[in-house]
Amino acid sequence: MTALHWILFALSLILIALVMIQESKDDVKNTFSGEKSDLFKNQKQRGSELLMTRITVGFASAFVIIAILALAL
Repeated sequence: MTALHWILFALSLILIALVMIQESKDDVKNTFSGEKSDLFKNQKQRGSELLMTRITVGFASAFVIIAILALAL
């Protein structure tokens, strides 16, 4: 395995951890009952939620770029 593959592996573990840390926007009881609540539909992310989303998008972008580089090289 090359260094790019190891970096890709590390990024994938970080992405999994970031997604697991984030809070769900859907209520668990509505997930199993099939109902969809529109109460928080238009609520904007603020504070730590916005920061976690931006960090996740950054790591996901890096993952895609390094995956393409790993395939090309």
